[in-house]
Amino acid sequence: MRIAFFVNAIESETSYYTTTSLAIAAIARGHEVCYATPGDFVLRPDDSLAVRVTTPGAGKPKSADTFIADLNEKANLKTIDIREIDVLFLRNDPSLDADERPWAAHVGAMFGRLAVERGVLTVNDPDALAKAQNKLYFQDFPKVIRPSTLISKSLDEIRAFIDSQKRGVILKPLQGSGGRHVFKIKSSKESNLNQIFEAVSDEGYLIAQGYLPDAVEGDVRLFVMNGRPLEKDGCYAAFRRVPAKGDIRSNISAAGTAATVKVTPKILEVAEIVRPKLVADGMFLVGLDIVGDRILEINVFTPGGLQNLEKLNGVDFSSSVIESLESKVKIRQIYGSQLPNAVLATL
Repeated sequence: MRIAFFVNAIESETSYYTTTSLAIAAIARGHEVCYATPGDFVLRPDDSLAVRVTTPGAGKPKSADTFIADLNEKANLKTIDIREIDVLFLRNDPSLDADERPWAAHVGAMFGRLAVERGVLTVNDPDALAKAQNKLYFQDFPKVIRPSTLISKSLDEIRAFIDSQKRGVILKPLQGSGGRHVFKIKSSKESNLNQIFEAVSDEGYLIAQGYLPDAVEGDVRLFVMNGRPLEKDGCYAAFRRVPAKGDIRSNISAAGTAATVKVTPKILEVAEIVRPKLVADGMFLVGLDIVGDRILEINVFTPGGLQNLEKLNGVDFSSSVIESLESKVKIRQIYGSQLPNAVLATL
């Protein structure tokens, strides 16, 4: 099986990324992996779709650091027909390209659709990813698992919403990731609200969410695969993201730390509520960020933290993800194009 990981840029990949763990797990299971980036697709006059892929050096890597070094220094570049790929795994973050390379932000979903039309299993399903380019996608899920939310570019609307929330609000860009430009606002009368509004609104619409008191301990990142919590050897793929002292952001990329967490019936109930839509949308692997009985965010593009989980719990979750892809490829070989990509993605 050949798996192509679609990422923002080869040079920005790191040893601690979840994509790296998945790639190493695939190689360990005897598969070939390669990487593609937004500028690598070619749609030719005969309507064939080609892609230039970067393949790491031959052999099983000794470590994640070795793998990344080989990917950057010893990689082979070649252009192949998209049909030579069994799985196209879309793992790019559109928000990282939104400012400097806006043309690149939606390439994964665009060419992912073309790959699907040519028989390539593509996860997560590109049609659903096209609808999830920003946090508006989250608003399609049941209200019972969402905090009170306002989306607007009007400072007056935002002030009024803040006044309606006794515990304050979290204000952030509608399209963003990694904890960038995330602020806690306690009162609409805060002296720096205008400056915060200007800083965040430069990136487009703002999303304001009622603050959840339990967030002071961070949030729980729960991986969901095929619509159900990822579990192996009796251990759930979940960890608590603890914010740094004096910071409201629990993102690991924003100095948050990972800690073990007990997955409670309440957490499982929240996951069960979102399961039907995740399955219907063909969302193969996602990360739910949960506080209490609410979800703050659903990461459908680049859910990260598998390496943290594997170190904390000594469980190889990455292999379970690859094993699931193996099963889907076998089903595709039997059924051909009879099963839509979105259906196959979450079987």
